[in-house]
Amino acid sequence: MTTELQEIAITEEKPLLPGQADPAKDAEIAARILLDQGQEHSIETPYGMLHVVLHGSGTSRRPAILTLHDVGLNYKSCFSTLFRFEEMQEIVKNFTVCHIDAPGQEEGAAAYPLGYQYPSMDQLAEMIPCVLQYFNFRSVIGVGVGAGAYVLSRFTLTCPDSVEGLVLINMDANAKGWMDWAAHKLTTLTSSLTEQIMSHLFSQEELSASTEMVQANRERISNAPNLYNIELFWRSFNSRRDLNIDRTSTLKCPVMLVVGDQAPHEDAVVDCNSKLDPTQTSFLKMADGGGLPQLTQPSKLTEAFKYFIQGMGYMASSCMTRLSRSRTASLSSSYSLDGNRSRSRTLSQGSEAGQVPPSASQTMEVSC
Repeated sequence: MTTELQEIAITEEKPLLPGQADPAKDAEIAARILLDQGQEHSIETPYGMLHVVLHGSGTSRRPAILTLHDVGLNYKSCFSTLFRFEEMQEIVKNFTVCHIDAPGQEEGAAAYPLGYQYPSMDQLAEMIPCVLQYFNFRSVIGVGVGAGAYVLSRFTLTCPDSVEGLVLINMDANAKGWMDWAAHKLTTLTSSLTEQIMSHLFSQEELSASTEMVQANRERISNAPNLYNIELFWRSFNSRRDLNIDRTSTLKCPVMLVVGDQAPHEDAVVDCNSKLDPTQTSFLKMADGGGLPQLTQPSKLTEAFKYFIQGMGYMASSCMTRLSRSRTASLSSSYSLDGNRSRSRTLSQGSEAGQVPPSASQTMEVSC
């Protein structure tokens, strides 16, 4: 009995090796980026309406990527550079992306009337479950910057089963102390609201250099028709409570902390890193990142984000390029609790199941 052999062509879903790009797929991705402007939704919550933009179908079994921006920004000005970056599309096409605008911060938002009671940081965190319920998300990976990082962390502490991972940029887990309050009061007397927020967003080096990005954001904030809304969000953030986290009572999911070197929040992020579970936390200090590394270094942050997602068991076959080539020169590990030097690893390290085994807290100083 003879068996007839047939030649079968097997096509990869995506190239596994660098240099095997498919022009047709690249064209498809480019067309989708141009066409996919996102689906806008207005979601009612106990503390007001939320403007939310959804990219993707929302039907994936994977967690959605949920973003929340910083004061003085909205989802477009905070995240468009990162999520429209070419190498980020490998992630975007595999996940639903959900961008949240804090109340009154979206483009075209009408100014709130004088005396409007803006939600506190805790109340903003309580609005997020309404978004998950609206889209029927089972879980999310949170990406937050500044005030958005604080709100997502507060939400995670309250609803730990809803969050599979957090990427926190410029995270400050502490309430303002008396010295901070005194300095803030003095600043409000000597600086305009725009300059206060600019000092919050950008490093002193960037402000002194007055880069094109700095100038564009200063003009956008100072000329914003909803400037009063921005002021309310700013007051709410400055009135935040301490998260009260430590090594015994902390965020239970994997966390990647990100800050640019020389950034205004560097000390706060380092302090936050000391309070998180070292087996679940990676600390990325980004060279030339400035105050907003997702805008100034989208390539490096995208690569680190891919490692982070791989460590959670997703996209195990994803290609790693720039960061993997430079990690031997730029990756250093922080000290563990017992004071010994912890072993270095990258976020792409995995086992046979695609999972990354827990290890001590990591510090990645990226200078590539």
